Amino acid sequence: MTEMAKGGSRLRVIQAASVGSALEWYDFFLYGTAAALVFGELFFPKSDPVVGTLLSFLTFGVGFVVRPLGGLLFGILGDRYGRKPVLVATLLMIGIGTTAIGFLPTYAQIGVWAPILLVAMRVVQGLGAGAEYGGAVIYLVENAPPKHRGFWGGFAPLGVSVGNLLAAAAFALVTMLPREDLMDWGWRLPFLASFLLIVVGIFVRLRITETPVYTDAVVARGKVESNPAMEALRRHPRNFFVVLGARMAENGLGYFFPVFGLSYVINTVGVPKADALSALMLAFGVELFAILGFAALSDRIGRRPVYMFGALAGCALAFPFFWMVGTKQWIMIALAFILARAVVTAAMFGPQAAYFAELFPPQRRFAGFAFARELGSLLSGGPAPFVATALVAAYGSWWPVACYALFLSACTVLAIWIGPETYREDIEADTGASTVDEVHTAIPARA
Repeated sequence: MTEMAKGGSRLRVIQAASVGSALEWYDFFLYGTAAALVFGELFFPKSDPVVGTLLSFLTFGVGFVVRPLGGLLFGILGDRYGRKPVLVATLLMIGIGTTAIGFLPTYAQIGVWAPILLVAMRVVQGLGAGAEYGGAVIYLVENAPPKHRGFWGGFAPLGVSVGNLLAAAAFALVTMLPREDLMDWGWRLPFLASFLLIVVGIFVRLRITETPVYTDAVVARGKVESNPAMEALRRHPRNFFVVLGARMAENGLGYFFPVFGLSYVINTVGVPKADALSALMLAFGVELFAILGFAALSDRIGRRPVYMFGALAGCALAFPFFWMVGTKQWIMIALAFILARAVVTAAMFGPQAAYFAELFPPQRRFAGFAFARELGSLLSGGPAPFVATALVAAYGSWWPVACYALFLSACTVLAIWIGPETYREDIEADTGASTVDEVHTAIPARA
């Protein structure tokens, strides 16, 4: 495979992938934070506080409902017409949807039309986000040196952590305003600021070239398919469902801990917003380094053992997380978020980029990756904050939520257990890792 370009070209590849991931997750985590802190009152004021939070989390989940559709649509386009044009289109959709939220009138101004417009913007965000991360990952992996696909693929989830950190920092700043100003206009500022990320992202992505793998292994060989998504499902069913299962813990806990966890720590435990946000920001900062570390480790020992470690760590942390935040001590809350993000999520998120890309051949990689991944988002990350909040409201305790987190982690343990190892696969090969004659069902020994 063509080596990743040196110097400025290599940096441009990393920037093009990570800036879009940063924008996508800045937008999505920003919405999740706003849903936990202000949207219940701004857009659902006639509801009691618990119902208002539930409804705002429900609109959070709407973005995930349309993500599989976005993954399917843009994934097909990415396999048929190339990675670059889709990366530009998805970035625009996410950024426009988020910026528009900053201009929305509230319920007090236009009544029921306020939550309707909010949901509409979530749909726009979700359609773009359905293929944004998959496209960014594939762009990195298809440009990377063969023995370092895990490490270079890790820059896409690194962008995710940067986006999460920026979103948490943005809301930490506006929560320092007097409450009246925060609820009047302060909450809009982080959404409007996403316009700056759009400008930077579009500038970077318009300067990139198509990946050598797509050009050489798909276009030059005449391998373009009319419906790569259905071909991925038909020809690689096990890998398709491995992606679904692998997403349960990574995506579910990825939103469960920072989105529901933030709401729980503030609204149920009673920790000040500034303390909770600062603890979460520290966790996101540590996660930046952990993601690349786990991604690089997967290049040495394989994707499966690293991913499995993260899923098992999710099982182990399900109950201790609540014990730790229940102390109301900042250091214990920060440690709980650090373990959740920099150990549990990072160990799965780091190798995931290369792993999912390696599960599908180049002519159906974008569609198979994006469609399967976003179906997993629909089943895990989308409903996680809503389900967790509903469980606390129904049982008046955190233990059912811990059981839910344990269930998500167990699903991923099973998926990784039955999945193939891929870190030595040729990503230009015509057949995917699910072909019976070629699959490594056991973790191969290191060379």
